[in-house]
Amino acid sequence: MVEKQGESAAVRELKRAGTEAVLPRIPFSRKARPYLILAPALLLTIGILIPFFTSVYYSLTNYSFKYQDFSFVGLRNWTRMLSDPSFWHSVWVTVQYAFFSTAVEMVLGIAIALMLNQENLLSRALRMVLIFPLMIAPVIATLIWQLMTNSSVGVISYWLRAIGIKDFLWGASPSTAMFTVVLIDAWVYTPFVIILVLAGLRSLPKAPFESAMVDGGSAWFTFKTLTLPMIKPLLLIALLFRMMISLQEFSIIFALTRGGPGDTLMSLPLTAYNEAFTYKELGTALPYMIVLWVFVYIVSHYMIRYWSQSQKKASGN
Repeated sequence: MVEKQGESAAVRELKRAGTEAVLPRIPFSRKARPYLILAPALLLTIGILIPFFTSVYYSLTNYSFKYQDFSFVGLRNWTRMLSDPSFWHSVWVTVQYAFFSTAVEMVLGIAIALMLNQENLLSRALRMVLIFPLMIAPVIATLIWQLMTNSSVGVISYWLRAIGIKDFLWGASPSTAMFTVVLIDAWVYTPFVIILVLAGLRSLPKAPFESAMVDGGSAWFTFKTLTLPMIKPLLLIALLFRMMISLQEFSIIFALTRGGPGDTLMSLPLTAYNEAFTYKELGTALPYMIVLWVFVYIVSHYMIRYWSQSQKKASGN
């Protein structure tokens, strides 16, 4: 029995030695590689969280640029904001702007991408031209539109007068101000949607469409049953990016009307800007930005979840 145990111990020792000989020790650089890959993401996360928690802290104080000293006031800034009708007005303006601008850009982007997904001289020329607005800063684009809609020298106003529409007020009237900023936003950012959708259309396999054509499927049937389900993940990516940016849009509204006329276009970013830099009350302004962050987080969270589900369905899982 002892001899048997001795033999088994010797065999185990030989096996262990053989295993060590076959499997060399993993160097430290290879072990540390996963942590080095994750290090930039960790640093970025830390760089995001530090300003965020700093903002939460200062939103609970009466910090002001007008005074050196400040004190902790608890939820006073939050209760004052939630009880202020102008806050709910700014929320409504932000939601309206994000909804209309994103909807217009998605519809136009899909329609124009379908038209440009043709191999002819006009499509190739338009692909180059339609990307130009995306290369212009939103503030510069707004100034260009202000010149084009000027009542005396604007080319668009001249065309409108030619068809009998006179003195269209654009951003100067509460009834047309939202239309004007959505129009400028669509002019600037629709090419972004066009590029994404067109790239998705170019990557689709040709065999299913050829089969549908042979079977006599109409253009609408082919788009509804083949094209749309296949490019759905890309559409959700475009929708996610445009919705997030539209919720935070500041430059177009500020450059056109600075939130006017009156408070017609006073969105959350503009209200926070006025509180912080016009009235110098940073502690009052920060709750507006944190609420905006909550909106963006909720929208992006559910859209990313829906995008992952649609991607699984598209891949057949």
